[in-house]
Amino acid sequence: MHRRLVAVLIFVLSVVSLRAQYNTDRLLLSGQIAMDNSDYVVAIQHFNNIIASKPYLYRPWFYRGIAKELLGDYVGAEYDLSKAIGLNPYVHQIFSGRAEVRINLKRYADAIADYDKALAIYPDDKGYWFNRAYAYYMNKETDSCRTQLQYIINRWPNFPNAYGLMTEIYLNANDTVNASRWLERTLKVNPYDGNLWSIVGRLNLQRKSWKTAEEAFTKAIHYTPNVVNNYTYRAMTRVNLNRLRGAMSDYDKAIEMDPNNFLSHYNRGLLRQNLGDDNRAIQDFNFVLRLEPDNLLALYNRAILLDKTGSYKEAIRDYTRVINKFPNFWTGLLARANCYRRLGMTAKAELDEFRVLKAQMDKHLGVQQRWSKAKLRQVRKMSDVDVEKYDRWVVLDDDVSTPQYKNEYRGNVQNRKVDIELMPMFAISYYPYKNGIKEYSLTDNSIDAFNVKNKPLSQFYLSCHQAKLDANESKKLFALIDTLSARIANTHTIDKACDYLLQRAVAQSIVHDYNDAINDLSDYVAIDSTSKLGYWQRAVCQSLMLSYSSAAGSVDNQIVLHKSIEDFKKALAFDEDNSIILYNLGCLYASINDYAQAIPYYNKALSKNSSFAEAYYNRGLTRIFNNDKEGGLRDLSKAGELGLYNAYAVMKHFQENK
Repeated sequence: MHRRLVAVLIFVLSVVSLRAQYNTDRLLLSGQIAMDNSDYVVAIQHFNNIIASKPYLYRPWFYRGIAKELLGDYVGAEYDLSKAIGLNPYVHQIFSGRAEVRINLKRYADAIADYDKALAIYPDDKGYWFNRAYAYYMNKETDSCRTQLQYIINRWPNFPNAYGLMTEIYLNANDTVNASRWLERTLKVNPYDGNLWSIVGRLNLQRKSWKTAEEAFTKAIHYTPNVVNNYTYRAMTRVNLNRLRGAMSDYDKAIEMDPNNFLSHYNRGLLRQNLGDDNRAIQDFNFVLRLEPDNLLALYNRAILLDKTGSYKEAIRDYTRVINKFPNFWTGLLARANCYRRLGMTAKAELDEFRVLKAQMDKHLGVQQRWSKAKLRQVRKMSDVDVEKYDRWVVLDDDVSTPQYKNEYRGNVQNRKVDIELMPMFAISYYPYKNGIKEYSLTDNSIDAFNVKNKPLSQFYLSCHQAKLDANESKKLFALIDTLSARIANTHTIDKACDYLLQRAVAQSIVHDYNDAINDLSDYVAIDSTSKLGYWQRAVCQSLMLSYSSAAGSVDNQIVLHKSIEDFKKALAFDEDNSIILYNLGCLYASINDYAQAIPYYNKALSKNSSFAEAYYNRGLTRIFNNDKEGGLRDLSKAGELGLYNAYAVMKHFQENK
């Protein structure tokens, strides 16, 4: 009897242990999927749950650290990654992740130490080698950086980042001869890199080759349109080419992209000052001085503008702060004396004038000149505080266009094409979706009927794009799952439990917990085998698991694929003319590169709904992938016409890359 009891106890404990391990693996997978979909807030919630029960596992600490890094929480990321290293110091990706965080924290020596450890474990990663070189450069160890880069170029001769950073070392050292030599080699390796064209622009900015610089920055903006400083630098070149309207437009664009951008505000203030737009120039310098209250050059420029606009007391205040720092700044003393005289403070004015006269008896002093053409061509480094250079354009001290080599920390190893992607499938969601057309969104009669008849705790919508959740929305969803779980446990009628199962499955799919969603949907269709929505939602969840099924453990991709197709076809049997389910089947086949099967389903979807923009978009891409470029471009054009405006950017990509 005693032995039997012990055996039963061991069995129960083993089942509990297996279930706990399953829950941990499931939560880890859900977090990884959320990260793969850039839903970092949701991912952190999943990793929190694992860490709360099993803080001795390194992987949730590691992934949570990466998620925090991608949200810009570098301090929190460093803490999590350090915990992961403490639990397992033999995983090179953790050291690499912490090194990237430390670069963002500007602790370059610590980052170098982490890359040393990562390379000791895995010496064949060119990204680690390059990022260590980058950290050496940012730490002002240029000799070590050059040595590293030369090794990288010898070992990986087609790695453009290494050539780019080598160019920038010479460019920032004002060695334009060597910079040009390396730049030629860089452009041979990759002529379509916007960062390289930015380097070309900066090199020609140094040479005062304004037209060539403008063309280079224009190419840089074309290939990498989200780099703010390219607009700022192109504006400088346009001023020298007398294209002032274009220059102002570039400054405005840079400030729209980055409202706190120092360079853009400062240089736009100078341009407005030169154009006589004094009041708005004052606004720009006010902004600069809020960012850097002790920036004497901005203070002096604002003083001149306040002087010109009749705000003499404020001008004197700014002139005084500059003169206190530079007592022999004669131009500033004369300007302040002029303000004193206008306010009737003659004694103070004469005192300033006497200081200048005494020091420069035989120097002719005149009114502050407006900018000459030569003055327009002068620039200064940001750290240069020579007050005589108050009216020069500002450039960064050591601007670096070549970025770090970014490693991808996805939940699994699969490679996805992120620049040119198919639109996702449509599924039930708690968040509405509009494809860009005003007052137009897709709907389905079954979803509308469920909302009216069953009155879910949160209304159902049809969506193919899940917006990234913030912390509050994520918290609400997890609370909704808990509420629905409690109701399922306490409900005594099958119909009501069935409703709650569908609602919980939808919430679980939004937070990327596809395993639990599939389990709930399987229970749901077991109770109601005539539910189109149940089969539809389960098919979508299974399709989304296709990329992860191998990593999840044991399920073969072909089995998951077969189940997804079967569920979509069951849903279609209840509604043969449903264009959205037809579209989803097209998406499923396109996702496994079976374009011959995908295109007929898109055709059927469009025959049922000729305004289905997403179907045109996906059929367009599928045709291009299937070597029908002309037909694909026609479809993309139609998708753009119907409101999917990013179709035009995709068209441009395929038209330029023949």
